[in-house]
Amino acid sequence: MRVLKAGLTLGKRHLLAPGTVTPKNVQINSCRTCSSGFVPNERIRNIGISAHIDSGKTTLTERVLYYTGRIAVIHEVKGKDGVGATMDSMELERQRGITIQSAATYTMWKDHNINIIDTPGHVDFTIEVERALRVLDGAVLVLCAVGGVQCQTMTVNRQMKRYNVPFLTFINKLDRLGANPYRALQQVRTKLQCNAAFINIPIGLEGNMKGIIDLIEERSMYFEGPFGQSIRFDEIPAELRAEASDRRQELVECVSNVDDTLGEMFLEEKVPTILDLKRLFSPALVGTALKNKGVQPLLDAALEYLPNPTEVNNYGILNDEDSKESSKFLMNPMRDATHPFVGLAFKLEAGRFGQLTYVRVYQGCLKKSEYIFNTRTGKKVRVQRLVRLHADQLEDVDEVYAGDICALFGIDCASGDTFSTKAASNFSMESMHIPDAVISMSIKPGNKNDVDKFSKGINRFTREDPTFRVHYDPESRETIISGMGELHLEIYSQRMEREYNCPCVMGKPKVAFRETITNAVPFDFTHKRQSGGSGQYGKVIGVLEPLDAESSTKLEFEDLTMGTNVPKQFVPAIEKGFKEACEKGPLTGHMISGIRFVLEDGGHHIVDSNEISFIRAGEGALKQAMEKANTAILEPVMLVEVVAPQEFQGQVIAGINRRHGVITGQDGSDGYFTLYADGKGEYTMDYNRYQPCSASTQEELIHKYLEATGQLPIKKKTTWKN
Repeated sequence: MRVLKAGLTLGKRHLLAPGTVTPKNVQINSCRTCSSGFVPNERIRNIGISAHIDSGKTTLTERVLYYTGRIAVIHEVKGKDGVGATMDSMELERQRGITIQSAATYTMWKDHNINIIDTPGHVDFTIEVERALRVLDGAVLVLCAVGGVQCQTMTVNRQMKRYNVPFLTFINKLDRLGANPYRALQQVRTKLQCNAAFINIPIGLEGNMKGIIDLIEERSMYFEGPFGQSIRFDEIPAELRAEASDRRQELVECVSNVDDTLGEMFLEEKVPTILDLKRLFSPALVGTALKNKGVQPLLDAALEYLPNPTEVNNYGILNDEDSKESSKFLMNPMRDATHPFVGLAFKLEAGRFGQLTYVRVYQGCLKKSEYIFNTRTGKKVRVQRLVRLHADQLEDVDEVYAGDICALFGIDCASGDTFSTKAASNFSMESMHIPDAVISMSIKPGNKNDVDKFSKGINRFTREDPTFRVHYDPESRETIISGMGELHLEIYSQRMEREYNCPCVMGKPKVAFRETITNAVPFDFTHKRQSGGSGQYGKVIGVLEPLDAESSTKLEFEDLTMGTNVPKQFVPAIEKGFKEACEKGPLTGHMISGIRFVLEDGGHHIVDSNEISFIRAGEGALKQAMEKANTAILEPVMLVEVVAPQEFQGQVIAGINRRHGVITGQDGSDGYFTLYADGKGEYTMDYNRYQPCSASTQEELIHKYLEATGQLPIKKKTTWKN
């Protein structure tokens, strides 16, 4: 953010003549320890590293930890040494070479405490990015110099806008073949609608990447030594002075053209405040983390341009039971104990010592052995252990203050709960956005003896991940898991085997078809059974009617009987028999729905009639009517909402039409269109209604059911002989 001050002075300065820059070496001490003592707010940064898949987030974090002295040796993602990156602590992450869970750490750089959260890039794990950005003050958006702005980059950008998180852009992988940082920056401006400009540019690309040019300080930087830890400053190469001058002027224009107010301040040579800038300008830096170039300037930029906790307004919501409206109040970010403690539990994780609860402290001070209250449940809990995190390593601390990210042990809570030291607090922090699940699959333990392990693992995963949902489908008799993608569900299946020794079998869930009738049918059914002594007798007369299309999932029962032919105490038994018979239809074995059972008359025997007799009479009446009626199979229709860039509108509409979808409406804004049902985009899907399926689908379903129940011989596939 403070780049504006530098931008305002750029117009007054000229490129230095040759010989005016004194070459200088700066050696970075790789053995510096990290301080866990008291640090003032001005020297704290809470940042996240987010990007598309394989843009180099974890590799960049590894370099940051090395240059700041947090680790002594660099390990690569999915490296040959078999160790793997520090932040990928899960065995599955190291095996696949991807980040599955966001990992938190902290380090020191130039006497500043930087709390870092490394987030996954796959859209399947988008909740990890969502809850990280909810509690962070700034972010680094990493782009691949070859791929530029990709689909997940757009999703991350929307998440940053949702929580109003300012970010730096780091264009990584300049050593790759086809790297073009200028195209990537142009995509940031056009696709992300972001006012971005370079504050440094590369010296060479691909295999010729030698260093970078700092446009603000007007000097070149070379990263020497086996791991780029030695920085040498020199003058700008003669062949790049013209380009550096043009890029400096572009930076000045970008800063001053943010809006009219800043333009006037630029002309009047006034320096605007931090709040004037907000998210209106994003500095862009370049480098290659794998080749150890450009990381240290990124760290300097994080300290210089990203806000500290006092520069971000965080609000709590006062939930007044008497008033329908909730009022907001501002949190005090001062690092002292004068205000009551307020913290947000943004992530849960099952650690070696029990449940680990990640907490961002927004106000006050929390000390070990203190009592805090969960504002949602009102429960009072004791802080038995207070730790700071470095990937999977824990460091015990005695107290934490506003602006810190810490973890608690043994606290029973849910993700998104607010904690306070005040009893009977009726407030909460603003909640995070949780996207809806988009895919479902059936799952069951491979061994029937592992049911206990299976249920234990499922319960833990649903507590940790709000986007991972589980329910039991009584129609198909399957356990259905829902998530953000196939990879998301596959990872949980593998974790079940690794962490609970419970191999699971996954498959697509059966579609919940329904059966119904299309015309009203009268029935007259008598259930009679005599086997010595008192028998069974029950007679029902009435009509079976189809319901409206809007009520296709309902079952209705109507009693129109008069007199005592059917005693009133037996009417509930008839209804029970009717609903039990609807559990399995005659065509495909799916549930029967969308019908009304109208009871008009009947008969009873003074001795032989009882409750079971009329239950059987209700079942028989339904079966008799279904045999005489015109039956149909209903298929579920989902209401789909697609959000995608405008340039893919034709492809998306064609894809929906190809799947027999019906488009009911659309709108668009900010370069995106929303369709109500291939390319880049997101979609949400909700159940809408049932409607009759096509004749071919109905015939195929009936045929499969008859084969499965042995009523029809299974057709063998014919093999042609040569």
